[in-house]
Amino acid sequence: MNEDNPENLQLEGRNAVLEALRGGRAIDKLMVKTGEKEGSIRQLIAKAREAGIVVSESPKERLDALSKTGRHQGVIAFCAAHEYGTVEDMLELAKSRGQEPFIIMLDGVADPRNLGAIIRSAEAAGAHGCIVPKRRSAGITELTVKASAGAVEYLPVARVGNLVHTIEDLKKRGIWVCGAAMDGQSLYDAPLEGPVALVVGGEGGGLGRLITEKCDFTVAIPMKGRITSLNASVAAAVIMYEIARRRGG
Repeated sequence: MNEDNPENLQLEGRNAVLEALRGGRAIDKLMVKTGEKEGSIRQLIAKAREAGIVVSESPKERLDALSKTGRHQGVIAFCAAHEYGTVEDMLELAKSRGQEPFIIMLDGVADPRNLGAIIRSAEAAGAHGCIVPKRRSAGITELTVKASAGAVEYLPVARVGNLVHTIEDLKKRGIWVCGAAMDGQSLYDAPLEGPVALVVGGEGGGLGRLITEKCDFTVAIPMKGRITSLNASVAAAVIMYEIARRRGG
């Protein structure tokens, strides 16, 4: 989530942010003025952390530059352009359809347009949800909603504090975790039937080491030309549709 992105929705001022927290509004990140930890600010920080929201301190000059109202009172909250779902929502959706879970997980996809494109492909391929980490990842901004072509209205998207822990939880539930990696086995030879979670890495960096180690196996898309890699959203779509084909979709 990039607070410099003009497509992010933001709330400013102590009362506005406090009411949003009390009302359960989906907030990606809370920025507070460096050193401000007394009174209502202290209450805001406590409520945000209780809700699992990332809290960061920034100098007044930084907040002044980001403020759209000029009256931030030392507090700016960056909000999702759409309500997030939960992993349970995804599992319930799979159950309601009488299907094995098919979940997409993203490790560091920072471009909101790529996130939107992946959500669009996931919904079209019959996936039951998309999971993104709270840190170092794009959230649901207006750009994401636009790039998804409305798919965010039908596909649950969850933000989690720790992707590794989420992978471990899914594995305990009997879901195989497959990572997309250039040195993985051929996509067309991999065991993609049954309950599966596909993990796709970010632009340029791919999957992190810990994430890769937690995967049950990794797959690679066979490349026939001179170009050896694909855009993250394109690669995700290719693998998702092979999984959908195996599932009879």
